[in-house]
Amino acid sequence: MKKFLPDLIAILAFIILSFAYFFPADIEGRILFQHDTAAGVGAGQESKEYLERTGERTRWTNSIFGGMPTYQMSPSYDSTTSLKGVEKVYRLFLPDYVVLTFIMMLGFYILLRAFGISAWLAGLGGVIWAFSSYFFILIPAGHIWKFVTLAYIPPTIAGVVLAYRKKYLLGGIITALFIALQIQSNHIQMSYYFMFVILFFVGAYFEDAYKKKELPHFFKASAILALAAVVGVCINISNLYHTYEYSKETMRGKSELKQEGAAASQTSSGLDRDYITNWSYGIGETLTLLVPNVKGGGSGSTMSQSEAAMAKANPMYSGIYSQLPQYFGEQPWTAGPVYVGAFVMFLFVLGCFIVKGPLKWALLGATIFSILLSWGKNFMGLTDFFIDYVPMYNKFRAVSSILVIAEFTIPLLAIFALKEILSKPDTLKLKENRGGVIATLVLTAGVALILAVAPGAFFSGFITTQEMAALKQALPAEHLAPFVANLTEMREAIIASDAWRSFFIIMIGCLFLFLYQQRKLKASFTLAGIALLCLIDMWSINKRYLNDEQFVPKSKQTEAFVKTQADEMILQDTTLNYRVLNFIGFPGNTFNENNTAYWHKSVGGYHAAKLRRYQEMIDHHIVPEMQETYQAVATAGGQMDSVDASKFRVLNMLNTKYFIFPAGEQGQAVPVVNPYAYGNAWFIDKVQYVNNANEEIDALNDIFPTETAVVDVKFKEQLKGVTEGYKDSLSTIQLTSYEPNRLVYKASTPKDGVVVFSEIYYPGWQATIDGQPVDIARADYILRAINVPAGEHTIEMWFDPQSIQVTESIAYAALTLLLIGVIIFALMQRSKIAKKP
Repeated sequence: MKKFLPDLIAILAFIILSFAYFFPADIEGRILFQHDTAAGVGAGQESKEYLERTGERTRWTNSIFGGMPTYQMSPSYDSTTSLKGVEKVYRLFLPDYVVLTFIMMLGFYILLRAFGISAWLAGLGGVIWAFSSYFFILIPAGHIWKFVTLAYIPPTIAGVVLAYRKKYLLGGIITALFIALQIQSNHIQMSYYFMFVILFFVGAYFEDAYKKKELPHFFKASAILALAAVVGVCINISNLYHTYEYSKETMRGKSELKQEGAAASQTSSGLDRDYITNWSYGIGETLTLLVPNVKGGGSGSTMSQSEAAMAKANPMYSGIYSQLPQYFGEQPWTAGPVYVGAFVMFLFVLGCFIVKGPLKWALLGATIFSILLSWGKNFMGLTDFFIDYVPMYNKFRAVSSILVIAEFTIPLLAIFALKEILSKPDTLKLKENRGGVIATLVLTAGVALILAVAPGAFFSGFITTQEMAALKQALPAEHLAPFVANLTEMREAIIASDAWRSFFIIMIGCLFLFLYQQRKLKASFTLAGIALLCLIDMWSINKRYLNDEQFVPKSKQTEAFVKTQADEMILQDTTLNYRVLNFIGFPGNTFNENNTAYWHKSVGGYHAAKLRRYQEMIDHHIVPEMQETYQAVATAGGQMDSVDASKFRVLNMLNTKYFIFPAGEQGQAVPVVNPYAYGNAWFIDKVQYVNNANEEIDALNDIFPTETAVVDVKFKEQLKGVTEGYKDSLSTIQLTSYEPNRLVYKASTPKDGVVVFSEIYYPGWQATIDGQPVDIARADYILRAINVPAGEHTIEMWFDPQSIQVTESIAYAALTLLLIGVIIFALMQRSKIAKKP
């Protein structure tokens, strides 16, 4: 027990720090109101109600974007139940928010212990990794899946380290377990990025094994890790496989539309090049790793909120400063900078000189790799290469987030450097290291000092192009120059304030090292002093972006979904299935909120992985029709009988029965019944076959969907090649039963005909007519169509992918293998203990 006492103390310290950071909100039960979290609640409400009512999960919901799979809405599979139990134990059943910081510290601690680093130094490592500013910015943004995935990556790499340190079985078990946990956390982008880090590590261990003539050991460890990776992946195969299949149909899949002009230069598959690189870190902005506010800070903070800036402000322009953001970097918007700690950065740079071995070069290489790719559109040569040639890279947006690699490698090498110094007090005195020490001081404290006294030395301007354009329109010509000069002075003051801060932090840290080197301070006090310095530094920066004032009573979460009077009125309609389109805040809000989806089946919605064809319909038809509709309804004073329904045919074919409009001075929600909605399904007169997606989406400009269905020629066989449908007053179809994943219709027609269903087409939906399987074709770019024979029939459609049964079987087999590994390891440890005298 005594052997594990330092580890227990470190874990207790992590718990105390985690509670302390979120105090008093954590003990008062207050929460953060997070956009993405709230959006997830709204999008998942129909699925949640279905689960509560039936005890089964639906893999489809009609609550957002007309309908889409639920694979990326809190994906849950029975095979992961036991894994979630293990996760709860690992988290020590700690409360929300507190547990996030705790597992972030614990994971890095496990990694450092795998390297054989002492518990006290590993504890410092856990703190400086976990308190990197980006992680605390993720929490209020609601990017919890990303946060948790990142927390499980260091212990995953700990397993890799253990395997290459000849602890094969333990390394394999830990690798498999934490790969499973991070994939379960469902942020594949972060897992993908850290595959590159693991490759750097493997390269370093290969070089080491080659030099030591231990290649058989290297290949043995690599084989075990490969098996562990397969097990970890297979435990989550249900999520991974269905996400992969789904991705083909989403914005991350290949568009069938042929683009012209600038659009033609976008990716052939995956996200558009501009969309991938929209959030690119500026080259100069990279200095935020050392000085947090080197680009002003976050977009959500105004100039008037900065004491340093307002000390330089001209009172004449105070009204304008309350509207201008502190941030003046190149990203469209940012919640805050990526800051790893000034003295941590000093130790990292120092480590590049005093730490020896291939792992140092791997960490340095991964850091540079991360920074270069984070520049995105500011470094398009490398970015284009990765988008075009590196598998899966074009599936992810916000390239700036790859800086998480640097946030990992910088504290890791910093700890290696500190270990070198504490274990060899004369390290910094050595002649071979003097140049490195001087270079480190110049590259960190020197840069901070220059930024403090002359911010313009690194930056040519402190006002963005967009700001300048807006100011030219808003200000009289005689005020423009003095205002720009004053704004420049204010932003220089923001930079200088943080630069001085970083400079003095580095100097204090260097003082600790100097006193230790002079034998004036013991190693334990040196370590404690540095730990306190780094904690105070990073804690205070993080409080800028996540503080107690942001926490609200838990009731606020549910208040977001309180029924409005408009909702109440719409919900009085007991029709089985119809859609609602919210115009409040149009155009930005319609496709950026899920409050509507909480109560209704929404045409709009918010989700990062919507179906590509639906997005293309939004761009080509839905948004233009919304503009036409908004103007037409407003002109008619809400009297729909005088509105031209031909202006919103696509909205009508989506069975948009209700519009929600803002009305009055307060813009309160008012429902407007759309009498022109086509209903749940309809017979058509004609099928118009087209040769490609462009012809299909363009044809919707000309046809009347209740009369003609536009169908890609590839679906001709599913409709038995018919070109003439049959439709008259005797042809009827009615929805008789609705569940999100199962629809039942009664149809009657004197002759064979084609029915178009106001349901979103997606591969995997199945259908029967009177119990006999029939094909589903895609019509009108996003809807479903079926050839229906003459007579009275029951048509049933359902979504229950049989692939889930296969993937679940594989997952259970992988879990069994992991359990066997754990049992074997436990028996081996028991045997070792029994052999001890």
